[in-house]
Amino acid sequence: YSTDYAGGAYRIHVLRPNTDAWANPGLELGDAQLEVDATKAGGPDDNVFGVICRYQDARNFYFFLASSDGYTGIGIYKDGRRRLLTDQSLLPHPAVAKGEATNHLRADCVGYRLDLYVNGQWVAGAAAAEWPEGDVGLIAGTYELGGTEILFDNFSVLNASPAP
Repeated sequence: YSTDYAGGAYRIHVLRPNTDAWANPGLELGDAQLEVDATKAGGPDDNVFGVICRYQDARNFYFFLASSDGYTGIGIYKDGRRRLLTDQSLLPHPAVAKGEATNHLRADCVGYRLDLYVNGQWVAGAAAAEWPEGDVGLIAGTYELGGTEILFDNFSVLNASPAP
C-alpha cells in the first residue's frame, strides 16, 4: 500500500488483496468525534474506507467503515484479530453513495458508545469498552481484488474530553 497527498487530499492506495492500510496523526484523545469526506478514486467497489479511533497500536483499535458498493459497519482490531461489532458482516445501507462518489463519514467515540453516520444519516452503532483513549486515523482496505484508492479530505477531529 501507499499513503501520500494527491490533488489536495490524503490518499490511501491498497494494492494487495485482503489488506487494510491506515494512517495516524499521533494524537492521544479520549472521547472524540471524527469527520471526513472519502472519495473512491480507483479500484473495485468491493472495498472499505473510513476512520479509526482509540488506536493503541497496529493490533488494537476501533474502525468505522463504508464501502463503494453500499455497505457499512463498526469493528475492532484486538490483538491483531479483526472482528465486526455491528453484525457478522458489513450491512447494506441506502445512505452510502456508491461507485466513484464522495461520502461524508462521521464517527463518534464517546464513552462506551461507537456511532457511525454516512452523509448525515445514522447507519450503525455499537458498544465497546476496551480502551478509553487513543489515536485517531484513516483506513482503507481491499477484499478479493486489490487496487482500492481512496482520497480523504476535510478530516476533522473534535476532542470531547482530553486524555490525562
